[in-house]
Amino acid sequence: MARYTGPKTKIARKFGEPIFGPDKQFEKKNYPPGQHGQAKKRKKTSEYGTQLAEKQKVKYTYGLLERQFRNLYGKAHRMKGQTGENLILLLESRLDNLVYRLGIAPTRAAARQLVTHCHITRNGEVCNIPSTIVRPGETIGVRERSKSLEVIQDSLSHSSANFSWLEWDAAKFQGKYTNVPLRSEVPENINEQLIVELYSK
Repeated sequence: MARYTGPKTKIARKFGEPIFGPDKQFEKKNYPPGQHGQAKKRKKTSEYGTQLAEKQKVKYTYGLLERQFRNLYGKAHRMKGQTGENLILLLESRLDNLVYRLGIAPTRAAARQLVTHCHITRNGEVCNIPSTIVRPGETIGVRERSKSLEVIQDSLSHSSANFSWLEWDAAKFQGKYTNVPLRSEVPENINEQLIVELYSK
């Protein structure tokens, strides 16, 4: 499936926050891209524009394309509870996101690549589908022959991730998804209500 492979700092500047993680270039130019990026007077964004921008931000943050995102929203809508919160929790339960949260990969894009290249296991079995929804109680690990990979070793050595819904066993290179996180525990700066309003039109 196609992925966005363009300049990430440009996208981060568009939304005004480093959505792809720490970015030195963003810190230097934390204003919108383009020749009018630093202009003080900017056209006021419409309600629709604000809602669309929030949806686009979430898509870029988690690495989804439009159809995939819409399907996930439909699933969240059919679940019990608030649609917006359900959407965020489904995004957080994706295999590639959990690989990133556990510190096995430095970014979600890197996590996706590790999964598609068969370096990651789910419940002891190799899983190469990044969009797989992991259920509470299931384990996520690094394949035996992939434990020595430099990208994984380096990421784990620099990782300071500590999330209450995840457990990591460094000796086994294996983590456990203990429970679905509360919306308040998810650190991403997302206003999911704007997305719900957008799709409700």
